[in-house]
Amino acid sequence: MARFLIEVEHEAEKMACARAIQFFLKTGSHYMTNAEWGCDDGVHKGWIIVEANSKEEVRRILPPNFRSDALIVELSKFTMEQINDVLSSHEG
Repeated sequence: MARFLIEVEHEAEKMACARAIQFFLKTGSHYMTNAEWGCDDGVHKGWIIVEANSKEEVRRILPPNFRSDALIVELSKFTMEQINDVLSSHEG
């Protein structure tokens, strides 16, 4: 299974923050209730990391009103060996 970062955005008003967060908490979903929010720092977005088989599967996890605008990014980790191989294959 792959790991994905989900980013959802909402309007930059205190009530918009409260409504978005409340919506996520009310779902009762483990993923949604553990979202991290940047509102207190002026970044009106929430983030969740999930494991799934595809971006489409991740999108279905989200509440319907957040699905179309959500940014979903597949996450990767790299070793120094992998990066050295890439760098050495592109050097003169």
